[in-house]
Amino acid sequence: MEIRQLTAEDATLYKALRLEALRNHPEAFGSDYEAEKDRSVERYATRLESEQSMTFGAFHENKLVGVVTIVNLEPVKMKHRANLFAMYVTPHARKQQIGRRLVQEALQRLKQHPVIEQVHLSVVRTNEAAKALYRSLGFESYAIEPRALKIDDTYHDEELMWYRF
Repeated sequence: MEIRQLTAEDATLYKALRLEALRNHPEAFGSDYEAEKDRSVERYATRLESEQSMTFGAFHENKLVGVVTIVNLEPVKMKHRANLFAMYVTPHARKQQIGRRLVQEALQRLKQHPVIEQVHLSVVRTNEAAKALYRSLGFESYAIEPRALKIDDTYHDEELMWYRF
């Protein structure tokens, strides 16, 4: 298993996995499949090259099986914070510590950042496996955002968590 930061050359693989995630777990992401399915590979490549974010990928036999993105916040009063987004591991690769390794890599990279002091994330309240993973890595819950997402006529609450270096 190799974990590394994705680059523009990984955009096609990233787009495929991102669309799988949005299709399989719409409640876990702010975006949706319909909004992203027609986006160009170049747009994903640009995202992967952004100076404000880093996306890490887990590869098994040269196939992208998991991703996580960290975003540094721009406003001067929020530069001490980063957000963890878009965590996903494909179903056939779960229960192999891939999610743990991805988040650990993201935290390790952020820990080296001279300004970042804390990391925030949100997770759908019913995703017990993800919440357990984040807690085991030192994240703490601090709030529930009720009805954070609405898919058709169903609302999904999100649990807000943070990690302090």
